[in-house]
Amino acid sequence: MIYLDCAATSLQKPQGVAAASCRAINHMASPGRGSHRPAMDAADCVLNCRLLMAEYFNVNDPDKVIFTINATHALNIAVASLVDPGDKVVISGYEHNAVLRPLTAYGADIVVARSPLFDPAAVTEAYRQALPGAKCAVINHVSNVFGFILPIEEISALCHEFEVPLIIDASQSAGVIPIDFTALGAAFIAMPGHKSLLGPQGTGVLLCNYPVKPVLFGGTGSNSLLSSMPDYLPDRLEAGTHNVAGIAGLTHSLRYLMSKPPRYVLEHETALRTCFERRICDIDGLTLYSSCDPDCQSGVLSVVSQNPACDELAEILGSMGICVRSGLHCAPLAHETAGTTETGTVRFSFSPFNTCTDVFQASEALKKIFINR
Repeated sequence: MIYLDCAATSLQKPQGVAAASCRAINHMASPGRGSHRPAMDAADCVLNCRLLMAEYFNVNDPDKVIFTINATHALNIAVASLVDPGDKVVISGYEHNAVLRPLTAYGADIVVARSPLFDPAAVTEAYRQALPGAKCAVINHVSNVFGFILPIEEISALCHEFEVPLIIDASQSAGVIPIDFTALGAAFIAMPGHKSLLGPQGTGVLLCNYPVKPVLFGGTGSNSLLSSMPDYLPDRLEAGTHNVAGIAGLTHSLRYLMSKPPRYVLEHETALRTCFERRICDIDGLTLYSSCDPDCQSGVLSVVSQNPACDELAEILGSMGICVRSGLHCAPLAHETAGTTETGTVRFSFSPFNTCTDVFQASEALKKIFINR
C-alpha cells in the first residue's frame, strides 16, 4: 500500500509514537485528578507536551498552549472568542468548513477576500481592500486542496495595521512550515495533532493570545467551588479529562520533528510532489493544479480527470493500493476559486515518510489507468 492522503491524516508515524500512547493507556490516569503516581505521571505528560509545543512554535507562555480534540475544536473556540452576530469577518477564498461553518453558526457577516490560485500578492491586496471595518480576520496558511501557501506574514502585518485580530488555520502547515507565534502576533493559531505534527487522531492545539470564551464546560481539577469555568489558561478551555494517550504520542512525534532541520519536511514533501508532477504532467486527460513558483506550494497536488471522473479515479487507484482522496475536501471556497466545484479533484498529499519509490509506483499506476481507459 502507498499512502498519499496525509493532508487528511498522517498514517505513518515516527517510530515510538504508538508505544508512547500505549504506555499512557496502561500506566497513566487523569491529570489533575489525584496525587497518586498514575495521575501525577499523566499531569507530567500533559505538561511536557505543552512545554514542547511552546518551544516549537515560540509561544512565550506555555499556558497559552491549549489542548483540543482536533483543529475544528480549536477553530470553534477562536471564532466563539472573537465573533458576535453581524460582525464583519474577512476570510480567504481557501478556507475549510471548519472555519466557514462556525462563522455561519455565529452569524458573522462573512467577506471573502477572493484572489487567483497561487498568487500571494493578490491575496495580500484582497485582504488590504477588505479589512477596513472588520471585527476579525481568518486565513488558511496552506490550502488543503491545492497546497497553496498563503502569505501569513503579510496578512498578519496588515491585520496589525488595521487593528484586526487574526485567526490562522495551520491545519496543513504545522509541522511542515516553521511558525513563530510570537513574531506573527496572531490572536489564535489552530492546528491538529494528527496531520503533519504526526501525532494520533483526537489531538489538536490552539495557541492563544487573546481573551477567550470556552465552548465546553465542566470539571478541570481546579477551583471546584466555581460554578463557571476558571478565568485563567489553560484551565478555562480544557474541561474534562485530557486525551492523555494522544498527547503522549504527540509528545513523541514533536521530538521527532524537533530533531530535524526546520524546513526538512517541506523540502522533502515538495521534492516528491515536483517529481510526481514531472512524471504525470504529459498524461492526456489529466489536469494538474500546480504553481510555477516553488515557494507557493507544499507537498499537496490536486488533479482533475473527466474520464474517469475524479471519484472513480480515486476508487481505481485505491483498488491498486494507492490511497488518495477525491471530492471537495470540505473546502468549497477553494474549489470556487479554482473553478473545480463541479468536478472536485483527486488529491495526492505526501509525508516525510513517503519515498521516490512511492512516487514512481503511483505515477505508473496513473499512466496504466489512462492508457487502458
